Amino acid sequence: MLKSFVIGVLVGVLLLVGSVYFYFATGMAPVAAADPPMPFEKKMASKALNAHIDKQNIASPPIPADEPNLVAGAKIYKEQCAVCHGTIDHPSPPLADDMFPHATLMFKGKGVTDDPPTESYWKAANGIRLSGMPGFKGLLTDTQLWQVAQFVANTDKLSDSAKKMLADQPLPASMEAASTPPKTPAKTK
Repeated sequence: MLKSFVIGVLVGVLLLVGSVYFYFATGMAPVAAADPPMPFEKKMASKALNAHIDKQNIASPPIPADEPNLVAGAKIYKEQCAVCHGTIDHPSPPLADDMFPHATLMFKGKGVTDDPPTESYWKAANGIRLSGMPGFKGLLTDTQLWQVAQFVANTDKLSDSAKKMLADQPLPASMEAASTPPKTPAKTK
């Protein structure tokens, strides 16, 4: 009786593992950015990300969310982040919709104003695997990463000078191209 039970459990486990392998190996799993998510994909990815960030025990921001840091954060954000996450004038850049998962829009809805700056710092520094979000550690200084983190955590209460920094900076070339309709070539006779 016990032997039959153990054999049944082993067969069940092998069938489950084989089915999962078959699902992925035969190309049935959705992999294109436009495909719908796999069952439980968002929930599992979110749980894993949050648990990993919590495990890191990131210290409180070493810089305050004051005027100079928010303005500096706005400048860095405009140069490095706006093409995917938008600006006040372009809250939903075309690139954001072509990503999976879709890039968080910082100026549409709440953005990440409900996340602590430590979480945004971790995401900017390390990136998020399989999401299109790159890590900027090594490209930006630690101070710049904190300035961006403070900036995105406070996009709902930016000063006029931080807003002006976003507006005064020219759009990154990739956003400019995405927001300008393509030119049609002139017809030749």
